[in-house]
Amino acid sequence: METDLTPAALTALRKILDAADMDNRKMAAATGLTPSQGLVLRQICAHEATTPGAVAAALRFGQATITNIVDRLVALGLVTRTRSMADKRQILLQATEEGREKLRASPFPLQLRFSQGYAQLERWEQAMLLAGLERLGSLLSTETPPMQGE
Repeated sequence: METDLTPAALTALRKILDAADMDNRKMAAATGLTPSQGLVLRQICAHEATTPGAVAAALRFGQATITNIVDRLVALGLVTRTRSMADKRQILLQATEEGREKLRASPFPLQLRFSQGYAQLERWEQAMLLAGLERLGSLLSTETPPMQGE
């Protein structure tokens, strides 16, 4: 007799969603920033000066997404944009002192906790988890799944 694993899978998924929601709330309460804004600010603070392209590549975000997030961080006074002295076409991003202070006040992001834990898994465990997450992503995509028997 086979046991239906769907309830256990849904419980595990709920734990993941709850952890993400709690992380979002902690970040907002501590800093007023979204998790994505916090990640971008953390990436900018990690360098004396960096380019939007380097931030996008490091975080695997689209260039337009980085531009929008940086616009918000600049408006909040947490980041500055300046032209490179070496190449006037290049824009450099730097965290302000207020930005560095916000980062110090922020909780350690869920994405970074995941990255650190994932990196410590055996390669085969990483591959299995990745395959499961990719499959889960396809199951939860907005496309209508095929009906039974099709």
